[in-house]
This record gives sequence, C-alpha cells and structure tokens, in this order.
Amino acid sequence: MTSESRTQPEKSSSWTAPAPAPTQTIFTDDALDPVYQAKAQILNEAIQDIGMGRYQWGLFVVAGFGWLADNLWPVVTGLILAPVVNEFDFNGPFLKLGQNIGLLVGAVFWGVGSDIWGRKISFNITLLLTAIFALAGGGSPNFVALSSFAAVWSIGVGGNLPVDSAIFLEFIPASHQYLLTVLSIWWALGQLLASLVAWPLIGNYSCALTTPPNCPRSANQGWRYFLFAMGGLMFVLWGIRFFIFKLYESPKYLMGRGQDELAVEVVHRVAQYNGTTSRLVLEDLAKAGDLEFNNGKEMDTSARAAVARNLASFDAGHVKSLFATRKLAYSTTLLIILWGTVPVLVTVPLSLIVSPLAFIGLAFPLYNSFVTYYLATRGADFGDGSLYITYRNLFSLDTWWNYQYSGDVELLHYPLASRSLLSFTSPADRFELALTGVFILVSTTARTSNALLGWNCAYSFTSNVMYGVLYAITPELFPTKDRGTGNAIVAAANRVFGVMGV
Repeated sequence: MTSESRTQPEKSSSWTAPAPAPTQTIFTDDALDPVYQAKAQILNEAIQDIGMGRYQWGLFVVAGFGWLADNLWPVVTGLILAPVVNEFDFNGPFLKLGQNIGLLVGAVFWGVGSDIWGRKISFNITLLLTAIFALAGGGSPNFVALSSFAAVWSIGVGGNLPVDSAIFLEFIPASHQYLLTVLSIWWALGQLLASLVAWPLIGNYSCALTTPPNCPRSANQGWRYFLFAMGGLMFVLWGIRFFIFKLYESPKYLMGRGQDELAVEVVHRVAQYNGTTSRLVLEDLAKAGDLEFNNGKEMDTSARAAVARNLASFDAGHVKSLFATRKLAYSTTLLIILWGTVPVLVTVPLSLIVSPLAFIGLAFPLYNSFVTYYLATRGADFGDGSLYITYRNLFSLDTWWNYQYSGDVELLHYPLASRSLLSFTSPADRFELALTGVFILVSTTARTSNALLGWNCAYSFTSNVMYGVLYAITPELFPTKDRGTGNAIVAAANRVFGVMGV
C-alpha cells in the first residue's frame, strides 16, 4: 500500500454512486464468478466516486492512439498498393491478405493475452510492434517480404481495440463511458492523416503507371518514405504512451488475479493524480467474500480463470439466448450479416459493386483496400490522371469522410437525432441505404477523374451515416447479459470475412 492509501480516512464502505450516473450490479443465476462480479462492482463505484479527471482525459488521448492506428494501417496498405504493384509486378490482394490475417491473429492474441499477463504490457507493446515492422517494411526487397512485414505489423494493430477499449472502460466512470463512442473520432483521423502524408510523398516520388510496368526501385521511393513516416509516427505515439503518460495496471485485472491490495493502491493513485481522494479500503473488497451466494467458495485468481472470465461470453447458453425468440433471432442474424457478409459482388474493376447492406466485413475492406488503386488506374485510362492527382483526390474524399463521420458521432449524443439515425425502418432510411448502392454502382460510369471523385463523395455521404450508426446500435440490440457474446460474434464475423474479402 502507498502512503496515501494508508493515511486515507476510515470511512464507511457502503457505496452510493453519484446521482448523475448510478452504477448497477446485474447478478444472474449463471454468473461465472459472483465474488468477482461483486468486487468489480465495488471498483466501478470507487472509480465513479473519483469522477472524470486528469488521468482519464490523458487516457482518452493515449487510448485514442490505438483507434488511430486501427484505421490508419489498413488504409496504409491500400495507399501503397498501386506503386508497390507497379514496382514488384505481383498480385496485389496478397498484400491485403497478409494484413487481414495479421489483424485476426492480433485481435485474438492480445485480447486473450491481456487477461493472462495484464492490460498494461499489451497496451505498451502493440504500437511498438507496429512501428518496428513498419519501418522494416519500408526496406522490403520484394513483395513476399513486404507482405510478411505487413502481416506482423498487423498483429500489433489488431490488438489495439480489444486492449485499449478494455483498459479505457475500466478506468472511466459510468457517467463518462459515452466517451468510448467519441474515441471513434481518433479512428476517423487515422484515415485522414494517412492520405494527407501519402499525397506529397507517394504522389511526387513514384513511377508513372504504365503497361507493362517499368518501375525501378530508385524511381519509386515514395511508398518507402511513406512507411518510414508512418512507422516513425507509431514510435512517437508509443514513446508518449511509455515515457510521458503513467499508465497503471487495471484495478479489475489486479483484483481478478487476487492482488486486491494493489488494486486498491491503483485506485488511490488515480485519485491522487486527479487531485482528489478515494474512500476505498481493502476491507471493502474482502467483504465481497461474505456474499450469501458465494457458499464459502473463494474466487479463482489463476490465469486460467482470468481467461475463462473473458471467454465466458461464448457459453452456449449465452449464444442460445441471442436466438431465443423469432424476433431476436432475426435481429441477431441480420447484425451478423451486416457486419460480415451479404456482398453482391459483380465482376468489374475492383469488384466494387456491393449491395447497400454490405458495409463492414467484406465491403469495407474491399472498398478501402483498393479504392486508391482503382482511382489511379481509372485516371490513367481516362488520360486525365496521375499519381499526384489520385492522392489529392483521395485526400479530398477522406476529408469529406471525416467531416461526415464526426457529425454522425456527435449527433448520436442527442436523443432525437439518435432515435432518427438508429431507425432503419422509415422510408427515408431505406432510400438512403439504396442510394449507397446506387452511387457506388453509378461511379463505374464515370469518364473523368473528377466525375469519379464526385460519385465516391456521394457514396461516402450516405454510407457513413449507416456505418457510424451500426457501431452504436449493435450493442443495444443484444440482451444485456448476452451483450458480450453478441459483440464477440459480430466482431469475429467482421475479421473472418475481412480475410475472405481479399
């Protein structure tokens, strides 16, 4: 225990959360570990009692780096695809395949690993791993090496959201957990930043697209400079996380591993950092062992139990609950479809004609992975394009994308706008969904680079409303006690079909 923990006043340990956001304990008959649940509730109320302060706002920034990286790096491989294919003369989708396999492995490895060795280690390693192999990728001598490096840096990228969202929520009071949605602003910023840096580097230091390719390495350094820049950025962000921001291990993780004293110490250190105090004492957690439904059993604090708590959402009972009624089964199935499949792919350049509902699993990787290559090759065919114009247009598209996406996130915090956006049943919503597919279909009729940009901006306008809303509405459509299972299933569908999509 630290000095501030020992000298804190002895106050009653009966917790009452502040009125604006009272915490709730939802104990169910199938609770995996009721003692853990009770202790977690005590820690939740302790964090709520501290309130939102300097530590949480700092965590909002450094956790946002993970959101930024999660969208930046999938976009990076799309941005370098055209000059890389021009130089190495290989089948471009192999680069995206390596990336998506890495993302899938990273999400599973770091998500489960953070329950074994702790959130802090995973939080501090993911960006470093990304930085190291991105810089190495910039020196790739061939496409096999580049695809391999992309797979490894994507293992680091894939771990950002599972780990960062967990540690963010475990330090944020209930009154401010809506900030998890606001973190999406960082995600949108990642795409804009990538296209902004790629514009001058790849646009000015790359070979012209020719058939057959004639592109020596000496004349095609732009994509390498770009990888060096993005890898260097990851090093800077990692340095801020590791050297400037003092991250404490999650109190819930420490408690789950039987280190109640350290968990209480972390809560008091966060309170001290915020310039306040906490009433939490070690005895509060000890009393949780006296709960009637515990029947004298002690909480399992092994690494295996920690993983089991994380994987408890895959219990067959939870899965069955998602399909318990006809309406719930329809809702769950539709969400899996929206997140994973339902593409109507037509054999056209880029295979870019998709059904209006295929936003995430297959359609999103297909569109964002190959849109740069598509704009570049179409511009060459039109005779009015160049790589500089391609990346200029892409930056314009991403700027519009960010403006629209940020507006959608902000509107979700207003009840009237939120209810309107989250409704998929009105004629206006159906019309907007239909327009998304129409715009991407009609874009294939463009005969100039400016016309192609215009149609893609129109597509971005309509698709981003549904894209942002889908993130917000998905958890709300699952029963509370089965929400973890539902989120895990749709996330798995997203990653698996992301691999299949390329």
